[in-house]
Order: sequence, then structure tokens, then C-alpha cells
Amino acid sequence: MQILRDFHSDTLQPCAVTIGNFDGVHRGHQSLLQELQQAAQARGVQTAVVTFEPHPREFFTPQQAPVRLTSLREKLELFRALGVDRVHVCRFDAGFARMTADEFIHALQDRVHAKFVLIGDDFRFGSGRSGDFALMQHIGTRRGFEVAAVHSVLHDGVRISSTAIRAALAEGRLDLARDYLGRPYSISGRVVHGDGLGRTLGFPTANVQMKHNLPPLKGIYVVEAHSDGVGVLQGVASLGVRPTVRHDARHVLEVHLFEFSQQIYGKHLRVEFLHKLRDEARYPNLEALTRQIALDVNNAKQWFAEHE
Repeated sequence: MQILRDFHSDTLQPCAVTIGNFDGVHRGHQSLLQELQQAAQARGVQTAVVTFEPHPREFFTPQQAPVRLTSLREKLELFRALGVDRVHVCRFDAGFARMTADEFIHALQDRVHAKFVLIGDDFRFGSGRSGDFALMQHIGTRRGFEVAAVHSVLHDGVRISSTAIRAALAEGRLDLARDYLGRPYSISGRVVHGDGLGRTLGFPTANVQMKHNLPPLKGIYVVEAHSDGVGVLQGVASLGVRPTVRHDARHVLEVHLFEFSQQIYGKHLRVEFLHKLRDEARYPNLEALTRQIALDVNNAKQWFAEHE
């Protein structure tokens, strides 16, 4: 998969393109990408995705922007797994925000070389969100590229969306989030050094670096961890601010891996959240915290035994 910054490249082939934030790359997004691949194959062109970094709402209203389901790296990994040929990552800054709807459409044709555009029927674009599906279709007809709309994907009558997934995760409904995503929700990142408290307490942890400090879920979870060269490992994870030992309110993802003692600092770890055990809590001392961690480990192992 080719990853390009912004629109321009002198060597781009014609493509069928779709546009959006694709946070989570959920089943609705997957359906769209499958339709895009079918359109590309029928026309003998590549598939391309245009996405934005940061999320436009993070640029315009950072305090009100939704928490991310996926980092840019995670999103690109999912695109690659779904067979996308190339991704244009457009930096959403003040200059990009000033681009008119007409300029955006022309960039798709002249710089991305779009021959077919597939977007949601509610998609808005351009300065002031002035562009919509009707405008894209009107200009496409005039300039000689096709435009089609993809419609919502429903699950039990509910439209699958990033917003619905965030709500499910916040409520601890991991099975529902999995239904929406088509896979367990996961967070991935590089394993970094922590403060060593877990090892001191007898439960060493892999500390997974998170690119954003506001994850869509928090608490204590049964997890599986995936890493190249290590395989799939069972464990229990704490995602939160560690109120017993920290006071800086920074979210930390710590994973205790069962029967595992290898050094994995610097490795990239993908942590799949399978079941919520409990909410995070403050304990009066480290002894009480250690007892609770031991109980969490036992409960997680029991969960795995019941779900083999």
C-alpha cells in the first residue's frame, strides 16, 4: 500500500477514491471499501482513500472533538489489511480548511486522478462545509468522472457509526462494539519503560504507548496481545489514570501477560479488549492494590477457561 502526504504525486495512476475520517474502520467503512474495490476492478483502476490528520473537529473545536477510536498508524494498518492500494493523508490545517468545495473536487480529479468517487450520501466538504453529494455529482458529470453514494450499514436496526462504537465502549459493552467493528476493539503502540511498580508488586506489565491521552474506554479488562515474533498472549490490562499511585490524570495502558517473561521493550503491541472486569478504583495502600490485581488475574484466567 502506498501512503502519500496530501494530494500531489507525478506518478499516480487513475483510481476509484473515497473520502473520510474512517475512525475505527468499522463495518460501515469496510462495506464502503468493499464497494470501492468492486468499482475499481470493474474500471481497471486502483483504489484510493483520502483521509485527514488531524480529524477536522480536532482542528476546529479541540475541546469538543470526539475521542479517537484509532490512531493514524492503526487506521493505515487496517486499510492495508483491507487491500487498499494507496492512502492520501491530508494535513488538516488552516490552509486546508480554506479550500473551497470546487477546489477540493478539482484536486480529486487533477491531482488524485479520480475516475470514480464513492462517498456517503451525507458527506460534506470544502470551506464552511459548503460541498455535498449533489455538488460532487454535478461537477463529476460535467468533468467526466463518476460519483456514487454509499448508504448506512445497520446492526439490529442501529446505524453503525464511530459515535455508536464510542458509546458502546464507554458503557463496557465490548460485545456490541465488536459487532459494530467486525473485530475486537484494540489499541496498539510501542512498549515503553514504565515506573516498574507492577514488577515490584509481582505483576510485571508491558506499558503500551498511546498517541492520544483520551482513550474511548477505561477500566480493567481481559485482553489478548499480539506482536510479531511473540505471537498471541493472554493477559489482563489496566487502562486509566492509576488513582492509587498517580495524580497527574494521564491515561496509561498497562498489560500483565500471563506466563511471559521476555523483554519486549520497543516492540509494537496490539491489545485486544475482550471483556471488562471492573472499573478503575482507588485503594488505601499498595497491599490492597496487590490483592485486587491478583483477583483480577484469577478472574481473567477464569474468563479464558470459560471461553476456550
